[in-house]
Amino acid sequence: MDTLLNSPMIKKMSSLHVVIAILFISTLYVTVCNLFFAEGSALHVSDYTVSLLGKYLCYALLALAVDLVWGYCGILSLGHGAFFALGGYAMGMYLMRQIGDRGVYGNPELPDFMVFLNWTEIPWYWAGSDNALVMILLVFAGPGLLAYIFGTLAFRSRVSGVYLSIMTQAMTYALLLSFFRNEMGFGGNNGLTDFKELFGFSLQSPTTKLALFVATAVVLAIGYGISHFIVNSKMGRVVTAIRDSESRVRFVGYKPEHYKVWIFVVSAMLAGVAGALYVPQVGIINPGEFSPLNSIEIVIWVAIGGRGTLYGALVGAIVVSYAKTRFTAIMPEAWLFGLGGLFVLVTLLLPKGLAGLVTNLMDKLDPPSQGKQSDIENTPPVAENK
Repeated sequence: MDTLLNSPMIKKMSSLHVVIAILFISTLYVTVCNLFFAEGSALHVSDYTVSLLGKYLCYALLALAVDLVWGYCGILSLGHGAFFALGGYAMGMYLMRQIGDRGVYGNPELPDFMVFLNWTEIPWYWAGSDNALVMILLVFAGPGLLAYIFGTLAFRSRVSGVYLSIMTQAMTYALLLSFFRNEMGFGGNNGLTDFKELFGFSLQSPTTKLALFVATAVVLAIGYGISHFIVNSKMGRVVTAIRDSESRVRFVGYKPEHYKVWIFVVSAMLAGVAGALYVPQVGIINPGEFSPLNSIEIVIWVAIGGRGTLYGALVGAIVVSYAKTRFTAIMPEAWLFGLGGLFVLVTLLLPKGLAGLVTNLMDKLDPPSQGKQSDIENTPPVAENK
C-alpha cells in the first residue's frame, strides 16, 4: 500500500483528476448497470435510483458553490437556496411552456395554474420562456444578477460576519414569501409541476432520466474544474487572502469588495445551474426551495464534508443526502435531530470535516520526507472568521 501511495503517478494526481476519475467511473458503472442488466439482477440499477443519484449530484454542485464562497472567501451565505431555486424556476418555466395543450385545461399558451386563476394572457416576464436559449440565459442571469446586486450593496458597505449571514437569510425568506403569492405568476404554493418533456424528450422515459443523470455528472465535473482553476489562480489566491485577513489585503492595495462580488456571482451561477438540473429530475419546483432551512442544510453539508477543500463539499452533500433518504424513511421525525447531532459531532471531533480525516490518514501513510501537497485548494481556513 505504501508503495502504491508513494508512486510518482499518484503524487502527480491532484484532487481535480481524482474527482473527475471517480465521476467518470461512477457514471459509467451506473449507465452500464441500468442499460445492460435486467431487473432482478444484483447489478441492476433502477430508474428510480438513477434519478435519485442525479439529485445527489445536483446537491453536490450546490455544495460546491457554497464552499467556493465560504471555504475560500469566508462569506457564510445562508441564502444560496435562493440562487438554487431561481435556477430551478427558470427551468420550470421552460418546462411548463413545453406542455402546450396537453395540460388539464388544454390551453396551448397558458399553464394550467394561470387558467385556473383566470389569467387571460401570459405575463410579460414569461416572454421567451418557451425558448431553450432564453431559459439557459435565465438560469445564469437570474441568480447572477441577484448576487451582483446584493453583493455590491453588502460588500461595498463592508457588511460581514454574522450580519451578512442574517442578510442573506432575510433575502431568501423575502423571496419565499413573494413566490408563495399567486399574484407573482409562478404557481403560488403549488409551484410548477406536471412537466411532460425536455428538448422534445419525454421526462418519463428511462432513457431521458439516464441522460439527465449523465448530463448532471458532466456539469458537476465542469463546475469542479472551474472552481479548481479559480482557487488556484491569482485571483483565487487574493480571495483566499481575504478570507484569512481582509484588512491586510486592503492595506496592500487590493479592493476586497470587488473580489467578493466576483466570487459571489460565480458561486450563485453554479447554484442556479444545480437548480436547473434538479427540477426535471424531481419533477417539481415550489417556493419551499427558498426555505432558509434548506440554505442552512447546505452549509451543514459543506461543514461535514470539509470546508475549503472543494471535494469535501461534494462528499458532504452526497453522504448527508443519502443519510437523509435512508433515515427519513425509517424515522422521519428524528431526522433533524440526527442531522444536528451529526453536525455537532463532526464539529467537535472532526473540525476539518471528512476531508480532514482523509488527509490525516494520508499523512500517516505518507513519510514526512515526501512533503505535503501545497495546492491552495486543499488549504482550509487558518482561523475562524469573526
